Amino acid sequence: MYGERVTSVDRPATAPDPHPEPHPHGHAQPEAGPQGEAHAYAYAGQPSHAETHAHADPHAPAGAPGAPWPGGYPATYQPVEADRFTRTVMRLHARAPRWAVPLAALGCVGIGVAYALVSDPTRSDPDAAPTCLLKLTTGLDCPGCGGTRALWYVLHADLPAAARHHFLFVFALPFLAWLFVAWAGNRAFGWKLPEIQFSPKVVGMFLAAWAVFSVARNLPWAPFTSLYV
Repeated sequence: MYGERVTSVDRPATAPDPHPEPHPHGHAQPEAGPQGEAHAYAYAGQPSHAETHAHADPHAPAGAPGAPWPGGYPATYQPVEADRFTRTVMRLHARAPRWAVPLAALGCVGIGVAYALVSDPTRSDPDAAPTCLLKLTTGLDCPGCGGTRALWYVLHADLPAAARHHFLFVFALPFLAWLFVAWAGNRAFGWKLPEIQFSPKVVGMFLAAWAVFSVARNLPWAPFTSLYV
């Protein structure tokens, strides 16, 4: 026991081979074990992995001397080139004026309003196209049933009738309108209008109320039958 070399785990270390085989390139074989593996590159005349990364330049281009990876970065780190359609869209977005996106959004809103005015959903048949697939197959109101009719009544300043067809839509409409005006004004003209911030708790409560409303309007008992459209 005395006189033997002891490792960190208090056990005799493996004695090195007194007659190591010559290395094919004329260098001695490294010692076996963790220390020998760590210095394998040093015995072969090359720096170890630790030395390579310690002296690596993180800003060096891939494949250049001093790069963190001897042969350049792996293929998984190479940026993916965008396709032609994506490049075209990005060029159009970069060249478009700042008011183009709000104008396009306003055009979509205008198309919806024009459709509600022209189609007059209050006078159309229940199964007239386009119709709600859920109501056509099951007879139940979906969470959005009555929204187009409610919009038509709002445009005609008949708020009680609009609330009768979709109360939550009428309740949320002023908030949605202000959010759009604040966003479009800031994006197109740089207006610093106060924006409404909704916490996740408020959004969750609104979605829960919408779910309860969607179920209550289909119940076949008074006063819930008054919500059926």
